[in-house]
Amino acid sequence: MRPVILLILWPLVEIALFVTLGARLGLFGTLAVVLGTAVLGVALIRRQGAVTPATLRARMAAGADPGNALADGALIVLAGVLLVLPGFLTDALGGLLLIGPLRRGLLGALARRTLVVRAAGPAPAPGPVIEGEWEEVDPPVRRPASGWTQH
Repeated sequence: MRPVILLILWPLVEIALFVTLGARLGLFGTLAVVLGTAVLGVALIRRQGAVTPATLRARMAAGADPGNALADGALIVLAGVLLVLPGFLTDALGGLLLIGPLRRGLLGALARRTLVVRAAGPAPAPGPVIEGEWEEVDPPVRRPASGWTQH
């Protein structure tokens, strides 16, 4: 029930903020904020698309757990998406996600509520191994009928 209420209230809050802050900022000020945060959001998403894979590779090469780096990069991408969406509430939430200590606190809260199960060792063999010889055969080439021949 909560997601439904949230889906109803979110646009209403955004509309109220547009009316209230739009009256103070004016049309061009409001458009400048909306377009500026959208450009910032796109830049963040593009940057994280380049930085996060390199960070993950470096952490895995060092033998460290890449989970924190992956989660941190995902929250920065989420911040970028929130900044791209038009609205003052989404911009505020996206801006809050860009603050490192708040992001780490959110990750800590999510980690305490998440159960991680890791597999230990290699997976057992699915059954007995049957030895044999095989040969790869290409499928026959089918040519379309030409009209001059009968098939």
